[in-house]
Amino acid sequence: MAGHSKFKNIMHRKGAQDAKRAKVFAKHTREIFVAARVGGADIEMNARLRSAVAAARAQNMPNDNIQRAIAKATGGADGVDYEEIRYEGYGPGGVAVIVETLTDNRNRTASEVRSAFTKHGGTLGETGSVAFNFERVGMVTYAVSAANADEMFEAALDAGASDVESTGETHEITCAPDDFSTVRDGLETKFGTAQESSLDWKPQNTVPVEEDAARTLFKLIDTLEDNDDVQRVAANFDISDDIIELLSS
Repeated sequence: MAGHSKFKNIMHRKGAQDAKRAKVFAKHTREIFVAARVGGADIEMNARLRSAVAAARAQNMPNDNIQRAIAKATGGADGVDYEEIRYEGYGPGGVAVIVETLTDNRNRTASEVRSAFTKHGGTLGETGSVAFNFERVGMVTYAVSAANADEMFEAALDAGASDVESTGETHEITCAPDDFSTVRDGLETKFGTAQESSLDWKPQNTVPVEEDAARTLFKLIDTLEDNDDVQRVAANFDISDDIIELLSS
């Protein structure tokens, strides 16, 4: 099992997202706020906001929360200013890790991210130190129940996607970042709102990780994702299904 998205699928089965629902909503609120602040409140004209709102709704975030975040952003909320900062480093087993954050205090976030890496056997590097291991892509994910593999493959290619990976749980569609809005909108016209859609980091090479290192790596990822400032974590691990199931039991 390679790549962070599949780790997230396992953790969803454990119910981790239910336990962290308040934090999940807080992260979506922050992304909606920034998207609306940067591009305006018109969802049809603001692709980033449209994606942020779709992602929030996929997590059953109440519409009132979404509208409050948009109103707060476009109403000139004084004293609130989030920066987008990317951190890169290596986790246990030499796994490359990218951490995307939205923060109103870069010193606090840098300290907390660095501490997470240090406490879990990793090292934080400079920007660009691990990004060469990944490709920046648009990613749209549907539950396997949305369509069969052939239907999804044909629809994704028609919409302009570059690849489709279907498993027993999901269809994961990738495309060039510039094509993301077109592909997502084309698929949602046919299949409804995606389970998840965002710009993401797709590993170009993976690092095999054994049980002990995997255990510590997952603790690092959990710690990072539990941080309010962290929006997304990508990692290029390759861990066997047996170890994944053992660690998630």
